[in-house]
Amino acid sequence: MFWKFDLHTSSHLDALLEREDLSLPELLDEEDVLQECKVVNRKLLDFLLQPPHLLAMVAWVTQEPPASGEERLRYKYPSVACEILTSDVPQINDALGADESLLNRLYGFLQSDGCLNPLLASFFSKVMGILINRKTDQLVSFLRKKDDFVDLLLQHIGTSAIMDLLLRLLTCVERPQLRQEWLNEEKIVQRLIEQIHPSKDDNQHSNASQSLCDIIRLSRDQMIQVQDSPEPDQLLATLEKQETIEQLLSNMLEGELSPSVLVSGIQVLLTLLEPRRPRSESMTMNNFFSSVDGQLELLTQATLDSTVSNMGTLHALRPRLGRFHQLLLEPPQLEPLCTTWGTLAPPLGNTRLHVVKLLASALNTNDAALTQELLALDVPNTMLPSSPPSSPRANTHTHTRPFSSGPPGGEGPSGGRAFAQPLTLDPALSPRLGAKGPSAGPGGCLGPGGPSPRGPP
Repeated sequence: MFWKFDLHTSSHLDALLEREDLSLPELLDEEDVLQECKVVNRKLLDFLLQPPHLLAMVAWVTQEPPASGEERLRYKYPSVACEILTSDVPQINDALGADESLLNRLYGFLQSDGCLNPLLASFFSKVMGILINRKTDQLVSFLRKKDDFVDLLLQHIGTSAIMDLLLRLLTCVERPQLRQEWLNEEKIVQRLIEQIHPSKDDNQHSNASQSLCDIIRLSRDQMIQVQDSPEPDQLLATLEKQETIEQLLSNMLEGELSPSVLVSGIQVLLTLLEPRRPRSESMTMNNFFSSVDGQLELLTQATLDSTVSNMGTLHALRPRLGRFHQLLLEPPQLEPLCTTWGTLAPPLGNTRLHVVKLLASALNTNDAALTQELLALDVPNTMLPSSPPSSPRANTHTHTRPFSSGPPGGEGPSGGRAFAQPLTLDPALSPRLGAKGPSAGPGGCLGPGGPSPRGPP
């Protein structure tokens, strides 16, 4: 950009700023106001940094605009004001971070009743994000004085911009101990798990689940990067506790079953079950890994054994395996799905697909007691497709691969491959299901309906 080299010429804005009766809206109507702000136009900054003008810009990004007027103009000034406040000009950052009345005005946006305006929430999150990056100490000190800050964050966690703000707090504060001690004292992990509950709406389920997954991955990455850290990551340690996982499983499986809660909870469990990368730097060429759909694919057995996921998750999961198996046999009610090769009644559905992924990931941990429990439940015969890989059901091979080689001690309790409850797939879940398949059985169930063009089953 040419303004980096200070090659700009004087603009119409300089003459405009000479007027004593110039108003802020009139100034923001100028096309080059943001450009002049970024090149640190002294006259412009002197005008914008006047307390009434700063307050007006903060009000624009936090207050619902009047309903009157053209729709395309309602958010014009809020948008321009947000761009100015987040232009990363040191003078603006200093003015915002040092004025507690402006911070209180910003904070008041979270105290709004009801659902937040998504566009204004994005403006608010962007302004708070620049302050977290540039004025960390001032902003964290301000937020820690607010007893209801975490409550308000969780109240509006269904708004994606607020979830992004929480993630910024986790990633942008340079001192990990500060954010971990503060947020761990506020029980942020336990309260996020409370959001994954049938009493909450789907957006809260999804965003709370995503926040927990981000905490897990971020904390584990930091443990790899900071190998000499004297203390474990407190947020991760809380998440990996058996009682924490048990609370999540209770929300998922007790009382009314909600597909959204089940899927969101399983996503957290899958993240916890991801094998960890070794912290040692003495890695051989055989120890490379490749993440495919969240699963570690290429690791030597010794490395895999040394990086098994935490035992708290497995201990909490083991007594619930029967309930997950029951979900495969009696899934949530779904409408029959007509396809070009038959009717699926019921289709596989997102819930059962996630259950399959969870059970496959649990088997990948090589936990002997858990494996025996899965075999006792006859889970392999329920999950394995009963048709060759060329059939429309072949996409389940991605997740049932751990079962296809058989249990460590031989065949399962049923003594063969007569799979009792074949699963039916929803073509919307995989582009591979768009073509006709020769093995569609009566009613859309995928049984051995015919020979495979690639060879015998």
